[in-house]
Amino acid sequence: MQHKPVLLDEVSNYLKPEPKSLLIDGTVGLGGHAATLLPRVLPGGRLLGIDRDAANLEMARERLSGFGSAVVLVHDSYAHVRTHAYAHGFTHVNAILLDLGFSSVHVDDPARGFSFQNDGPLDMRYDQSQSLTAQEIVNTWPEEELARIFRQYGEELNARPFARLIVRSRDKNPITRTTQLAELIASTTRRHGKIHPATKVFQALRIAVNDELGELERVLPECVNLLNPGGRLAIISFHSLEDRIIKQFFKRTPTLKVVTKRPVIASREERLENPRARSAKLRVAEKI
Repeated sequence: MQHKPVLLDEVSNYLKPEPKSLLIDGTVGLGGHAATLLPRVLPGGRLLGIDRDAANLEMARERLSGFGSAVVLVHDSYAHVRTHAYAHGFTHVNAILLDLGFSSVHVDDPARGFSFQNDGPLDMRYDQSQSLTAQEIVNTWPEEELARIFRQYGEELNARPFARLIVRSRDKNPITRTTQLAELIASTTRRHGKIHPATKVFQALRIAVNDELGELERVLPECVNLLNPGGRLAIISFHSLEDRIIKQFFKRTPTLKVVTKRPVIASREERLENPRARSAKLRVAEKI
């Protein structure tokens, strides 16, 4: 199934790209949002796309190849946006987009280890060149640290029992596979509704592996510094932890005017067509 960028029309309408505009897509992914925004900044405009996933970036490069020198693509974390913006002449930009979380490509590839729907290695790295994996966390981190990330990043009520269970199990046999971990968690917990008992544990591990919340907190002030007055920052989040950080940052930053008083959500039609859009929330702020 082809990856579909979420809230595509809403992002385009709020960012208001015009000819000669400079845009930064800090999570360019497969290039879905960029492919829609780029025609609106031509002639004279450019887009800087950044992504931690080298494989996704290559697919974006192919998809956006027709735009030539109007596109600059960089393999890195968006947390380093200032370095790349300065290096490529994006110091006074008109719009910045961050589409947080993982793509359907990550979920659909068992070898990436993001999902327990299919068996794969406990990996969960966006950037395959980094050393820390979910397997290392699960098998080496102390029980107290496991409980902390399950509670803090997964908002898991059974954080301590799950951490204790993992430590006891790994002492006998290393936990190396996604289904192995999911079945271990499920073996001690009754399923409530459609949500698998391991869902929040997997979320917490993914966030910890990729330092998702730390990276978000570091990039927000950098984005504001790069924007021109009147420039807009649009961020799509997928869970309450991210959304809370964004909302609070927008509120406490005196050089930002909140454009979306409430988060923008996908239409009913989009939610039916693209399940990933169900939890998406878009917040937009403008530099004053």
